[in-house]
Amino acid sequence: MSTQPHLSQDRLESYLLLVAHWLSAIFRPEFFPLLGFGALFLFTYLSLLPWAFKGAVLLLVLLGTVLLPRWTILFWRRARGWERHLLRLRQNRYFPYLIYILYYAFTLHTLNRFHLPHYMSGILVGSLLIQSACFLINLRWKISMHCAGAGGVIGALAGYSILFYFNPLGWLCLCILFAGLLGSSRMLLRQHTLWQVIAGTLLGVLCGFLGVWIY
Repeated sequence: MSTQPHLSQDRLESYLLLVAHWLSAIFRPEFFPLLGFGALFLFTYLSLLPWAFKGAVLLLVLLGTVLLPRWTILFWRRARGWERHLLRLRQNRYFPYLIYILYYAFTLHTLNRFHLPHYMSGILVGSLLIQSACFLINLRWKISMHCAGAGGVIGALAGYSILFYFNPLGWLCLCILFAGLLGSSRMLLRQHTLWQVIAGTLLGVLCGFLGVWIY
């Protein structure tokens, strides 16, 4: 009888860890630019654009921010004979950061050749700022890139709400709740401390907002 609470607690912990793994795997930071463009095409007047144009932009963003960086890093990791878990070490993450920065910059340059409105490219500018800032910070201290990406969504949403004059309260609450869940997942998985999660989120909010307004 005395072992039943212990078993229930172990089962609960295993479920929490499973959810944390899924959240960390599904909502990776490189997916947020694609999510941002998809939201613009769904919830703004950009939904009136032809589907062929929207599909081409989304495909370009998918290739430049998700697929090509991943393939390049996979090729580099296999060439060095590294297992995947070795990339979690801070000293081994500099090259992947640089790869993402270069691909993000190339994608931004390519999108500008389409003469898109600048506020659209602001999503990539914010993401590029986040990648660059996290790269520099990780030279001395580990920061949560997952939380920086989630914070970037909050900052970009706040920037677009001012730009398009709409009330973002409901969406902001949802994004903040999601950022809290993602940060909790990173701590449950022992990938980051509380301060690394908070710092990443605040950095993402700042960069996401500046990306929309500066550009």
